[in-house]
Amino acid sequence: MELTIRKENPDDFKTVFNLIEKAFENEPMSDHKEQFLVERLRKSNVFVPDLSMVAIIENKIVGHILLTKLKIKNGQNEFDSLALAPVSVLPGYQGRGIGGMLIKEAHKKAKELGFHSVILLGHEKYYPKFGYKKANLFGIELPFEVPKENCMAIELTENGLKNVSGTVEYPKEFSE
Repeated sequence: MELTIRKENPDDFKTVFNLIEKAFENEPMSDHKEQFLVERLRKSNVFVPDLSMVAIIENKIVGHILLTKLKIKNGQNEFDSLALAPVSVLPGYQGRGIGGMLIKEAHKKAKELGFHSVILLGHEKYYPKFGYKKANLFGIELPFEVPKENCMAIELTENGLKNVSGTVEYPKEFSE
């Protein structure tokens, strides 16, 4: 299986919309609206085109990942970070490591672009494989009630979250 990962382009949008919809179709912890979130984020000021990536096998888009800008706020202090939401792989291609390859490639690109950390709300057994730790270990919390083990963060650079703490402020597109 030869896999290519590249930046998403506007011609991919419809395919990616359908891919995300299918990827989360049978996911019990999903609101099944991730594809609409991606559409809203693409039109927002937190969108980083280079951090919207697709995975391709035999000219078919089989996976997608999106990292967008967010803030961590602590009183008057504000820290820049990224949100990973969502990572999607077509059901017939899940379990082959495609999501993991997308995550690693997105981390690499984000680091090249000067970002130091990523925050996510996700599966507590999946993301630690890629270096994610519970966000509360860094003094970071989400603005809503979620189990601590599902709120995670990763430092893309050494000490990327040193002296960073506070509450994640998601872009408004996440709650529309």
